[in-house]
Amino acid sequence: MKTIIIALTTFVLFSFSEEKQTINASQNIEVSIASSFSLVNDTKEKVSIYTGTGFVSLNKGSKTSISCNTGKEVRWANKGKKGDVIFKIESKHCGKTIKLSDVMD
Repeated sequence: MKTIIIALTTFVLFSFSEEKQTINASQNIEVSIASSFSLVNDTKEKVSIYTGTGFVSLNKGSKTSISCNTGKEVRWANKGKKGDVIFKIESKHCGKTIKLSDVMD
């Protein structure tokens, strides 16, 4: 009887033991600290853009806040339709103020 209790106790202890996971240290992980960045229209004209999540119209000199979703594309917009890509959002944009003229081709 004691043998059965010891065996059962050992089995229960092993079934609830903590599992160890190894992490590959050579993986590249990109983390953005800021959750948004500002885009300033420093051109001489009113522009419409698609921010990756919605459409925005910017008067000259105005700015908008854009979520820092790395990999998303900021595009020109015309009457609610997406146009050509202006630039892709990168982690280096997060938390900064970006001039539209600097990211235009």
